[in-house]
Amino acid sequence: MPEPISAPKPILRQIDAIVLIIGIVVGAGIFRAPSVVASNTPSEYWFLGVWVLGGVISIIGALCYSELSSSFPNAGGDYHFLKLAFGKRFSFLFAWSRITITQTGSIAILAYIAGDYLTQLMPLGAFSSTYYALTIIIILSLINILGIQFGTSIQKLLISMQFIGIFIIVLLGVLNDPATSVSISENSSPLNGSPTASISLALIFVLLTFGGWNEAAYISSELKSGSKKMTLVLVASIVLITSIYLLINISFLRVLGLEGIANSEAVGVDMMSATLGDRGVVLIGLLVVLSALSSLNTTIFTGARSNYALGRDFKTLSFLGKWNGSKSAPINSLIVQGVIAIILVLFGALTRSGFESMVDFTAPVFWFFFLSTGVSLLILRKKHPNIKRPFKVPLYPLTPVLFIAFCSYMLYSSLSFTGIGSLVSVAILFTGWLFSLIFGKKKKLVKNEIV
Repeated sequence: MPEPISAPKPILRQIDAIVLIIGIVVGAGIFRAPSVVASNTPSEYWFLGVWVLGGVISIIGALCYSELSSSFPNAGGDYHFLKLAFGKRFSFLFAWSRITITQTGSIAILAYIAGDYLTQLMPLGAFSSTYYALTIIIILSLINILGIQFGTSIQKLLISMQFIGIFIIVLLGVLNDPATSVSISENSSPLNGSPTASISLALIFVLLTFGGWNEAAYISSELKSGSKKMTLVLVASIVLITSIYLLINISFLRVLGLEGIANSEAVGVDMMSATLGDRGVVLIGLLVVLSALSSLNTTIFTGARSNYALGRDFKTLSFLGKWNGSKSAPINSLIVQGVIAIILVLFGALTRSGFESMVDFTAPVFWFFFLSTGVSLLILRKKHPNIKRPFKVPLYPLTPVLFIAFCSYMLYSSLSFTGIGSLVSVAILFTGWLFSLIFGKKKKLVKNEIV
């Protein structure tokens, strides 16, 4: 029986999926996180080693996601896995967190980062960053509404331009004489607090910068070569991302040194200013804008797909579950996601919080659901032992147990370093739980489907 036109179709190539993952991961965070990481690591070897560790941990997680994505391919990604393992109320809570905290929050913050740098190049007044952020969200949402092919074409262009900028940074770092490294301040030590606590904090920011590779789960059902190729897509993407991060951070070290990175408010700007002067500052401004736009495009692309899956399962929100076959996109989900992100940007215009404050707000929720997805792999092995698994995670159950243990540690660490932001996140999740109870009473949930 032919596939209905309202369902996602397998039209993405492997290279498209890799481009999408690299685009969402290698974003503006790499120009913000290194200063926090450097201030919490005792030496250059630790500084680079934490980035390598972030890549290794991500690959372990990717192996777990590969089994889930190939065994249960679905446009809902994590949402679908959590629904099968824990039920629809729990998966609703996950989708609620993406709409209200993690995904739309990431969209708003990335738009603000791009807006901040655009303001340095071309200011528009007191609320310049807000104007730019709103415009960017509207334009990129419209691009994705126009259809998947147009969206991935724009993504490839952004990635190409971004990589040219990254190549320039790496080249400058290679050509720089380490003996001439600049120190931004000579009055502070890179390492703050106890070594264990400091490295844990550094790892939180490293993994925040790696965040997004799991978004591949949302396009597993749209891969031309089939969901069994998701392992290659994920591992190849993470290896490339780790290599890029190492090259960028080595360049920062060669120009600024560890202490210079640790005491820099804008490590990319300081590096380019030290090597190319004012021309370098303009170049890094454009690069960060491209990085933010690249991440934004794919964050919008994948975020709408979890909303689509939510609408398919909850009749009250069925308008989110409509798929436009001619555009190959969930139009209503894209619109709702864009509206919420715009509301967050407007809220941010009144109460702006910094990069670290946003980590306080999002990290605990992120690691809680990451941990839950790891547990879902163990549960689904028992619940559906006869399902065809094109890829099985190696060294089972050791690999998923390691991933679960690490997620538990990161959840604990993120809660240890957060303040009021985590309380707000918990309150929002509690509100989502109340919503799920209301929906459960008023409307009967659609029957569970394995695939």
